[in-house]
Amino acid sequence: MTDLTAKISGLAMLALAALPIAALPASALAAPAVKVADLDVTTAEGSAVFQARAERAARDFCRNEVRLSRAVACRAAVEQELVEKFADLRLAALPQAQTFAAR
Repeated sequence: MTDLTAKISGLAMLALAALPIAALPASALAAPAVKVADLDVTTAEGSAVFQARAERAARDFCRNEVRLSRAVACRAAVEQELVEKFADLRLAALPQAQTFAAR
């Protein structure tokens, strides 16, 4: 009986611990996103606009970090992830741009 009570108590504590997360708005859990549909990712201008948007998205995503060191680390990590994804997008777009130029 004690084992059953301990299991039920443990499950109840887990459920209570999850309540604050469930109460957060969806935007608080959303990953940062940067619009790129309007950019020419193969140009320097497109890259510069993306970089500015990535910095803004990182600031917005990490705005609730109270400690400066954590905020800086958060922004750096978010920007790094966005830059890596942009590089993949750019690499995918380059062969397409070269194909159009060859025709």
